[in-house]
Amino acid sequence: MGFEHILVERSGDFATVTMNRPRRRNALSQDHMRELIRAFSELGDSDALGIVLAGNGPVFCSGHDLATAAGCQLVASADLAVASEDAGFAAPGGKGGWFCHTPMVAIARNVGRKRAAELAFSGDVIDAPTALDWGLVNQVVPAARLDSAVQDLLERVTRGSAESKGIGKQALYAQIDLDQAKAYAYAIEVMAATSQLPDAREGMRAFLEKRKPQWRQPS
Repeated sequence: MGFEHILVERSGDFATVTMNRPRRRNALSQDHMRELIRAFSELGDSDALGIVLAGNGPVFCSGHDLATAAGCQLVASADLAVASEDAGFAAPGGKGGWFCHTPMVAIARNVGRKRAAELAFSGDVIDAPTALDWGLVNQVVPAARLDSAVQDLLERVTRGSAESKGIGKQALYAQIDLDQAKAYAYAIEVMAATSQLPDAREGMRAFLEKRKPQWRQPS
């Protein structure tokens, strides 16, 4: 793909995009962000079932052993996140003169109002167990198990029909900010429409016939 600031690797059904500016703590420059957007767009149009975003070196993004500001925003924006036990997370603008306005959009939607306010106003670092408790990450594991935990999670969340899961992901995010009545109305409409998809019918047939379903390959 011809990138300067990131590495892109494909292994089977999954791809890994690695931020590769360790000397700059993988800080998100404009060129770096453009490469990330291009890589994710191209992989999103491929048949990859999952994409891992990683950081080269001891720093994920913008901090020593930390995900700070934009890095914390990336974690919060991801569908799922796995952290090592020694990781830390912060929105440090509260300690200085430039508040973390944009990172807090994603962070607040993960951790809730009160915890988002504490992160934003204090600028303090929270450790990985706290990030797990607050809902910023899905799992916390020893550093030596980080890669295997990510692989295990990827395999679990991508099993089943890729087509059904893709529609389901879009619907999940579309309904989550609606009030309950509108969310149910939208979800019922999508569920009824997708009941006629080939993979939905195959899943029901396989269940009735007590066999393993044969899903369509993603195009």
